[in-house]
Amino acid sequence: MSTLSLAPAFSMGTAAAAPVQLRSGVRLTRRGRLVVFLTSLFVVLAVAFALAGGAVGTDSAGEQIPTEIVQVGPGDTLWGIASEIATDGDVRSAMNEIERLNALESAGLQAGQKLRVPVVSD
Repeated sequence: MSTLSLAPAFSMGTAAAAPVQLRSGVRLTRRGRLVVFLTSLFVVLAVAFALAGGAVGTDSAGEQIPTEIVQVGPGDTLWGIASEIATDGDVRSAMNEIERLNALESAGLQAGQKLRVPVVSD
């Protein structure tokens, strides 16, 4: 028969080893933490304002398109309304313009709905 003996990894003698605590060289006081927080906040706000300043498209106001209100009748479609106002024959661009003016998500219309359409100049 064979025997197995294990040696302890550390000695449990009279002087027990105390756990080692590592301390960093910097300790912040309450005022120091406040200064770090406010400085970080200032940097974040400065970056946000710098990036938001470039979001301006132009310095002048855009030109408004003259429009009129059209009430959708039963059986009316966006294609039909756009074909009535498309003087150059480009019905798709007229449809896109009507969708943009009215913030439409789809080409579906309901009877009684009021739409802003560009004024046709003859």
